[in-house]
Amino acid sequence: MSAGSGGGQTGTRSNRTGGSRGAAKGGKGGSGKAGGRSTARETALQVLTGVEVEGAYSNLLLNAALQRASLSGPDIGLATELVYGTISRLSTIDYFLGKFVTKGLDKLQPWVRNLLRMSFYQLYYLDRIPPHAAVNEAVNIAKKRGHQGISGMVNGVLRNVLRQKEQLQLPKNLTTEQRIAMEHSHPVWMVSGWIKQYGAETAEGICRADNEPPAVSVRINRTKADRDGLMEQMSRQGLEVKASQLSEDGIIVQGGGNMALSSWYREGLLSVQDESSMLVAGAVDAKPGMTVLDCCAAPGGKSCHIAERMMGSGKVIANDVHPHKAKLIAEQADRLGLSNIEIRTGDALKLAEQYPPASFDRILLDAPCSGLGVIRRKPDLKWAKSPQDVADIAALQQELLDAVSGLLKPGGVLVYSTCTIERAENAGAVAAFLERHEQFAVDEQPGVFRRLPSASAREVIGLQVLPQDAGSDGFYIARLVKKA
Repeated sequence: MSAGSGGGQTGTRSNRTGGSRGAAKGGKGGSGKAGGRSTARETALQVLTGVEVEGAYSNLLLNAALQRASLSGPDIGLATELVYGTISRLSTIDYFLGKFVTKGLDKLQPWVRNLLRMSFYQLYYLDRIPPHAAVNEAVNIAKKRGHQGISGMVNGVLRNVLRQKEQLQLPKNLTTEQRIAMEHSHPVWMVSGWIKQYGAETAEGICRADNEPPAVSVRINRTKADRDGLMEQMSRQGLEVKASQLSEDGIIVQGGGNMALSSWYREGLLSVQDESSMLVAGAVDAKPGMTVLDCCAAPGGKSCHIAERMMGSGKVIANDVHPHKAKLIAEQADRLGLSNIEIRTGDALKLAEQYPPASFDRILLDAPCSGLGVIRRKPDLKWAKSPQDVADIAALQQELLDAVSGLLKPGGVLVYSTCTIERAENAGAVAAFLERHEQFAVDEQPGVFRRLPSASAREVIGLQVLPQDAGSDGFYIARLVKKA
């Protein structure tokens, strides 16, 4: 098995397209069509059906669909809300909808099933969309894509939902894990595991946070800008901003839309990055002049953050197994004006064949992982993963730790990170590594860990951030030192 792309690298680290769900709820509904373009609901239906039928990633499919549709700002928000909201609440929606579809949801064509799902989501979860607009739009789409029988069925089902909405309740005889799973739309196996790891109250908090819209946060490029000055510019442009409490390089932006389309992004003054992810470079704490290895670097956010903090001095080797992903790192480094990043392509398991032992002052292993800490950004993850996936990736993580640890200089620091909240992939993985490698020890907790005291105290080894801790991604970071 090859390895090279860091945890959650399939788009899970970027912010949702089109802004937050709160903004989307105020959308007018995309009821009309201009020049033959798709409406917000037609666009959302296309994405939802593609995710189910093709197994496509929701974020990638949505980005492509939005570009084709050329929707207005409010309708971009509505389409985004319908896609992510429907996927987030999928199992609960299907449970309730099943009561109204006589022959069963699974007997319907995929597009009809997803039309009903996203319409139910509007009627049950979104109180700022007029019910008649949601029903009428669904019927119009059914007429356009199907025939009178389908549109009549859609109309009947949704009007029955409206009439009985207040009576829709979960069964009373559920176990704790079943109730949490059904109320917050998560697989039972996932909830059960989190209850065992963290307790029922915390597990429910995880599920609740997974269904909330993610914050929009950006990281300043400290080689080109300072945080206060950039925040002042943003405020003058009418954006609501505040300084991140987790990272001295972070800014929280409200109502700014897609910051990757801003002039500040194009000019290399900032990058879009979650606050939890920003903590990693602080844990690495590379000093100017050091040589750093980022084993699984794509798409390059952490490599670039480390290089920025080194103020252009020293070297960051950014490795990834996939050439097309290595190209993303190069594009980011070029945009940010970072000349101290050297990009290579190769299997992280074989890096010891490319470099002599004790070559690096710092090593970052941002390991491939199950990604269960970033469900709020990519809700289809929770329906695509299985317990076996977690077990398989945990085994690969152990191989990676063993493979790269010999490249660290005595006295150097190895930082292990993931964007998951599974103990087997996090504190458990590091504990097993330490048992095999007596020359490594847990380093004293860096200052960045103390900014989240509850997360710092959660595990004996490392920082385990849960999505409800600070409104950021679920993330794990451990800092290990190689004894001199």
